Amino acid sequence: MELFIKVGHIEPSVIIFDVFGTLVKIEERRSPYRKLMKWLKENGRQPKPDGAKFIMSHNLNLAELTKRLAVNIPDQFLQELEHDLDEELRSIRLYEDTLSTLEELKKLGFRLAVCSNLAMPYGKVVSSFLPSLDAYAWSYEVGAIKPESQIYQYLIDKLQCHAKDILFIGDTLLADYSGPTEFGMSARLIDRKSGQKLADVLSDIL
Repeated sequence: MELFIKVGHIEPSVIIFDVFGTLVKIEERRSPYRKLMKWLKENGRQPKPDGAKFIMSHNLNLAELTKRLAVNIPDQFLQELEHDLDEELRSIRLYEDTLSTLEELKKLGFRLAVCSNLAMPYGKVVSSFLPSLDAYAWSYEVGAIKPESQIYQYLIDKLQCHAKDILFIGDTLLADYSGPTEFGMSARLIDRKSGQKLADVLSDIL
């Protein structure tokens, strides 16, 4: 189902993009953090409901994270997780239309930003692929995850704009559509799995 809020007479001056499933993809999923949470549960440590939030809202690498969780993870398993993480990071790729679309939007005068829920190691890799943007809201740096209002407010403060000036593009209903629109932004969802491209959801702009 395509969700689309027309910008109407208010022309956006800022476009904010989600990252995974919108601008980049992981070609070889190993899910090391999911494996970690599963291991914790199997070894008697019941994960908290906000376990995923903890991972994505703390600026920690995998080894530091396990220490903060106060668990003694076997070295061999930790090495396995590190290997899985390295393989997954190496398999991150931009969608073919990402750079050209961002360049075109820049030429048209839009300010551009990204807003993503992710663990710290992923942010560094994604940053290396993307061109220089006007703002970056990585959940592990902000200390909040979408759809929490703090992460959207962080972008407002960085960009010194109003929510009504922003168009948010992403692939997740709650984080990239409901959250932004409740905050006062316009929002559109992209469905990469069905072959949709950025130009399809920005057809009235590009």
